[in-house]
Amino acid sequence: MRAVLLEVSGLQVDFDGKPAVRGVDLALERGEVLGLVGESGSGKSATALALLGLLPAGAAVRGSVRLDGQELVGASDRDLSRVRGSRIGMVFQDPLSAFTPVYRIGDQIAEAVRAHQNVSREAARARAVELLDLVGIPEPAARADAFPHEFSGGMRQRAMIAMAMANDPDVIVADEPTTALDVTIQAQVLDVLRTAQRETGAAVVLVSHDLGVIAGMADRVAVMYAGRVVESGPVDDVFRDARMPYTLGLMGAVPRLDGAADVLVPVPGAPPGAGELGGRCAFAPRCPLAVEACLSEVPPLRAAAGSAAPHLAACVCADEVGGLTPQDVFPVPGIADRGERPVGEAVLKVRGLAKTFPVFKGSAFRRRVGSVYAVDGVDLDIRGGETLALVGESGSGKSTTLFELLELARPEAGDVELFGQSVGGLGKAGRAALRRRVQIVFQDPMASLDPRMPVGDIISEPLRAQGADRAAIARRIPVLLEQVGLDPAHAERFPHEFSGGQRQRVGIARALSVEPELLVLDEPVSALDVSVQAGVLNLLQRLKAELGLAYLFVSHDLSVVRHIADRVSVVYLGRTVESGPVADVFEGPLHPYTQALLSAVPLPDPERERARQRDRILLAGDPPSPTRRYEGCRFRARCPVYADLDGVGKERCEREVPASPVAGKQSAACHFPRVRDVV
Repeated sequence: MRAVLLEVSGLQVDFDGKPAVRGVDLALERGEVLGLVGESGSGKSATALALLGLLPAGAAVRGSVRLDGQELVGASDRDLSRVRGSRIGMVFQDPLSAFTPVYRIGDQIAEAVRAHQNVSREAARARAVELLDLVGIPEPAARADAFPHEFSGGMRQRAMIAMAMANDPDVIVADEPTTALDVTIQAQVLDVLRTAQRETGAAVVLVSHDLGVIAGMADRVAVMYAGRVVESGPVDDVFRDARMPYTLGLMGAVPRLDGAADVLVPVPGAPPGAGELGGRCAFAPRCPLAVEACLSEVPPLRAAAGSAAPHLAACVCADEVGGLTPQDVFPVPGIADRGERPVGEAVLKVRGLAKTFPVFKGSAFRRRVGSVYAVDGVDLDIRGGETLALVGESGSGKSTTLFELLELARPEAGDVELFGQSVGGLGKAGRAALRRRVQIVFQDPMASLDPRMPVGDIISEPLRAQGADRAAIARRIPVLLEQVGLDPAHAERFPHEFSGGQRQRVGIARALSVEPELLVLDEPVSALDVSVQAGVLNLLQRLKAELGLAYLFVSHDLSVVRHIADRVSVVYLGRTVESGPVADVFEGPLHPYTQALLSAVPLPDPERERARQRDRILLAGDPPSPTRRYEGCRFRARCPVYADLDGVGKERCEREVPASPVAGKQSAACHFPRVRDVV
């Protein structure tokens, strides 16, 4: 038995008198990893920040947080300053905001060392360089002199972990450390976090909304809802035999890379507001299993019948939930068949698409000094009724490709055909006709909707642009709202009166208003909680089946792509490197880059995820700069296959550009393709 290092009892946090954390109890043993999961607003981050006394001045904190017997709640700032960075290290969600922008990275890490250790500047500097090297920063001595803005997102997060481990803390609190990172960079950061734990022997509190990350990292998991822990226990027990309906809902809402979940299970409703809790189970209004007792008392955490003693659930129906699947608790009607679908005529053909942006230098006298090769050889094919996913890391050229297609103008290089027409020779009337047939759904639903207009006017805007009469528009709005699962009576409401998922449904309704044939979806679910994401993905599946739409679906989430797409096109540094049917590419990827992407995606299955970690492919560094043209294969600097080749093979990769993938079947732009099972 390991000794309890950090003990949290009855922790409560109020913001302006409204409860955000309501009686959280946690115990963290030396050397273990505790995962905190839940939807946005569940109290995860507030709990993590309360451990260190880092909440804003307006927060009222009650209860007890004891570190090796030392009480931290109510401690003076002087006492907390001795603990912060010394005994408890913190890895923040946004490292760019956490670092001071006007100080060098090395100086900030050295400052953390000198704040708690009586060492010289030279020794602190040497320690900073040693830590940067330990977390995998290349050329650590030189990079220590860089400013935060000169680091990529993944490198900044590594440097933040280096700072957290600077004084060999007893506890490391990591608050969403992989949010907004590409999956390959996420894998690197999680590997660095494991290194930090191994080198310091620290216990870790890992806050994350990603169940796959928790499955691979945590020893125990605590599921939070409306400011309370509603289920906790060993990670294997909770994932295998969840006893809280909310936990089952979270698991059923997550698309899986291995295709284990054919149907996504959205949790109905939305979390309660701070003033809507009352003396009942906070999840009862959303729970299909709720009984009268759920409405009259707040259920305590208790061991369910047949579960191990440390596995606790705050549910009066916990005994009955054991053995149920998410679909048993949250039945999902009307999901379209995922079998083979007939495809129609070609909707979109792209060959050799290229787009560069100029790089200027100087202020008074600007001069062009180079180019950014944002897109440099993208090939796409989509047919009616088909979903093609475009995937790749940030900066690979996905969004630039979309905007080039939607511009409906002659491309800088290559050829674009929409519905059999080359966009290069279109006049004004031809472009207007095509715009009706192609619509887009944006990534951020709030930013894409005019906050001053009611949603009825927002949805009708494309119709007015196409010259539809008022009577037709008035008839069309209720139909569209009902089609996307919204109440037609809410047409007069403004965007801020809807939840994030509802706003995205408004965006989809706007795109559907002119009856398009091709829908371009730019990261449409990346900003949504998993339960809301599941509802939007199910909606897109249903609309595709009902309306025969074709989708061009851009995403960095390969689990979502596996669930929704028929074919996939993988882009690296502006060029298509692999394409083919989703099942073929995901089960037998040919290109080393595709293999690395798939290998980095965590599975929400603790046993399988731990087994996969032994063979995980970790790409070195970040993608190279798109400001230079690369001869030969542009992936070779990060390619594990290239590193193992002989001289002749390496020379071929350095001099010869691999042939582009063949549309319609699985193929890869690689001189030495080989199938590797990474799922």
